Amino acid sequence: MIIRIFRVITEPGQRDRFEDFFRNTAVPLMKGTDGIEDITFGLPRPETPDEFSIVMVWRDLDALRAFVGEDWQVAHVHPDEVGIVKERHLHHYELLPS
Repeated sequence: MIIRIFRVITEPGQRDRFEDFFRNTAVPLMKGTDGIEDITFGLPRPETPDEFSIVMVWRDLDALRAFVGEDWQVAHVHPDEVGIVKERHLHHYELLPS
């Protein structure tokens, strides 16, 4: 299994716009994706008011590639994110077997 952690920091003044995208586009899109074993969405806290996160556990690398393509190590930008996201951070890890 592959853990994919995606962190977004919004542009100043764009938090509400991104939260709308996050709740109404990103969340439904990701929840309906084949190959997702688990997914957790993180909303901003008071000390980091412009920071959102998504933690995904993918069945395997093939499932992740089927969703994002061969450039799976790159943070893809949805058209609705253009102009509202300041930074994107993406990390991948192997899941520790239990």
